[in-house]
Amino acid sequence: MVRTHLSFLLLVFTLSNGAFMADSAIGVNWGTISSHKLPPSIVVGLMKENKIGKVKLFDADPTVLKALMGSGIEVMVGIPNEMLELLSSSPAAADSWVAQNVSRYAVKNGVDIRYVTVGNEPFLTSYQGQFQSYVFPTMLNIQQSLARANLANYVKLVVPCNADAYESSSLPSQGSFRPELTQIMTQIVSFLNTDGSPFMVNIYPFLSLYGNTDFPQDYAFFGGSSHPVMDGPNVYFNAFDGNYDTLVSALNKIGYGQMPIVIGEVGWPSDGVSSANLTAARAFNQGLVNHILSNKGTPLRPGVPPADVYLFSLLDEEQKSVLPGNFERHWGIFSFDGQVKYSLNLGNGVLRNAKDVPYLPWRWCVADPSKDLSTVNNHIKLACSVADCTTLSYGGSCNTIGVKGNISYAFNSYYQLQKQDSKSCDFDGLGMVTFLDPSMGECRFLVGVSDSRGSRIKGGSFREVFMTVLLLLFFRLLG
Repeated sequence: MVRTHLSFLLLVFTLSNGAFMADSAIGVNWGTISSHKLPPSIVVGLMKENKIGKVKLFDADPTVLKALMGSGIEVMVGIPNEMLELLSSSPAAADSWVAQNVSRYAVKNGVDIRYVTVGNEPFLTSYQGQFQSYVFPTMLNIQQSLARANLANYVKLVVPCNADAYESSSLPSQGSFRPELTQIMTQIVSFLNTDGSPFMVNIYPFLSLYGNTDFPQDYAFFGGSSHPVMDGPNVYFNAFDGNYDTLVSALNKIGYGQMPIVIGEVGWPSDGVSSANLTAARAFNQGLVNHILSNKGTPLRPGVPPADVYLFSLLDEEQKSVLPGNFERHWGIFSFDGQVKYSLNLGNGVLRNAKDVPYLPWRWCVADPSKDLSTVNNHIKLACSVADCTTLSYGGSCNTIGVKGNISYAFNSYYQLQKQDSKSCDFDGLGMVTFLDPSMGECRFLVGVSDSRGSRIKGGSFREVFMTVLLLLFFRLLG
């Protein structure tokens, strides 16, 4: 379908500083590495309820894209790194990818696809150049495929880069791209500039704090810092602005200092380690949103905020790798089931919970208090090898619930992962099903979500609850 050409995100030229400026908007990343996936239609409803108008995907899952049809939400679909080699060498494969993942949905009352991401942080240092040579050829092939589909004027390409693509000895004004990336970055940025696309970067002050014990904690947030960075006439009071302007300097050094910038990922996790908690996550994310929407910009781009900012992330993903840290599964501004974690206003009012969540029956698996639990360690290892137990780690929200609480939490996490299969709460007779919520304080014992749409009633029947109370009283009397 031929679409009317729209200039990228309504960019307007600002004569006062010679830079492109956009009406900044707050979007979200929607990741799906979870065993407790909400139906996509409910997630789309959650975004619409909270007036979240932009979403970034990491692939082009047809079930997700079908749910987004007619929603009016602006969408970014992704090409995974593993596909870059094929798409870089085969125009036919690029045509096929665009046909299946863009053209199919870019129809009247379809999906409002605005961007295609070429890889996901493909220049990450830890990849050791594995994808580096494939990025630009893939961009050329996908661009030509979009042109053949009459979509090139509307759907733009971006390359999400980690902040390790550029470096500085200490000051933002000294920022430059890594030497081995300078040539390819110049190619890519020239291409993006010609096409009217922005430079996309992922910035994580949390990781700077987490990875460096000497990093000033207040510099990671937006409330001002007792350790500001002095860079000539410019003063930096937070790590986000410092990192952002380091990129501005790097772009300037290759001749594109006015390049529009989009923040592809930024956020703060809420669990898993001591520096990741609800208070810190709220302080960072609300401070970030207020900072962006104030249009203050940064010292090198005063009055020119990022074109758009995509929070990482919409929902928790309990199957993500924990190699970076136990916090990795807790980036969501909503929990896995679409429930608000903390009060947060993205500019359209305080966030609201997802509606009509299809929970499994409201029951939990816990350690049987009448049993000898001295042989439970192997069962815990089994449960936590597949289910998520990261909240039990030091600094996690469930770290202080005691030994029996830890056992019950591990049992229940496995039980819910197995969709409450009765056998999954056996643990050689050490587990039992309860209909009374065992959650303690901030430690929430989850109930999984169903694959079907029908919402379940919260709580068991009167008989189930009554029998559970009798059992617990009986065990206490025995004890």
